[in-house]
Amino acid sequence: MDTQKQRNKNGQINIILQDKQLAQPNRNSKLRNETNNPFSHIDAAFSSFIGMEELKETIKEVYATIVINGKRNEMGLPGSNQVLHMLFKGNPGTGKTTVARKLAQMYFDMNLLSKGHFIEAERADLVGEYIGQTAQKTRSVIQKAMGGILFVDEAYSLARGGEKDFGKEAIDTLVKHMEDHHNDFVLILAGYPYEMDRFLTLNPGLKSRFPFILDFEDYDIDELTKIAKQMVQEREYELTKEAEWKLRTHLYKKKRETSTNFSNARFIRNVIEQSIRNHAVRLLNQEAFSPDDLIFLTGDDLTFDDQ
Repeated sequence: MDTQKQRNKNGQINIILQDKQLAQPNRNSKLRNETNNPFSHIDAAFSSFIGMEELKETIKEVYATIVINGKRNEMGLPGSNQVLHMLFKGNPGTGKTTVARKLAQMYFDMNLLSKGHFIEAERADLVGEYIGQTAQKTRSVIQKAMGGILFVDEAYSLARGGEKDFGKEAIDTLVKHMEDHHNDFVLILAGYPYEMDRFLTLNPGLKSRFPFILDFEDYDIDELTKIAKQMVQEREYELTKEAEWKLRTHLYKKKRETSTNFSNARFIRNVIEQSIRNHAVRLLNQEAFSPDDLIFLTGDDLTFDDQ
């Protein structure tokens, strides 16, 4: 399958290189598992992601279009170009940054991006302090992102200063390059739902530049519990039944009291990491402990620092 590529110099700002960037003689070979489930590689890649069904379906649509375009090209039929710029809306801890990093690797594997690296930028990386500096800074960041994904979190901050703010110049520069370099460059803007909706109303025409606008919903109690179990298993610990019950009870209370900006998986991560520290202190204060004691986090180990 032929894919247009543009080669650009790679810079040093906030770059996360993907593991498979350097040596991959045939990136398409592992994508051609069409025996039973043509999307098995996508299911496997996102198997550890709790929820996010809309995202997974979107990636399958992108991949299916690539495959069918290839079949059409073989028959002499024209393919359809895909513009992959995205807008993520969600509260903290709903996986926006993690997903963006994953997509850089996935799009590299699909031959949609030539490098598959990931650059995370914020307002200070794009907006200058005097006339002419903003466009230069923004173009520099975009140049470093060519062949990969540029992820701008809290993107609404670019419009917070009104018409005379230099953030508008950064937006204009981003929009121009979105159109000029969409074959080997993906821009993802992200932020809180309300602020991102307002951001789009302040910039007429910007919404139409993003064919994919994804809502990252807050996790429910069951999903947050699964995330907690996943985190402790990754660290080779386990939750006792008492600890799991205590966690679920607190999550019900937390969700009931916090209507907006609940930190979701980030909250769970902080709880688990604090519990592991509490567990270590508890064991050191004991005269002896068993192998099971080294593994299980108990209800006493779980503490909640409500912020």
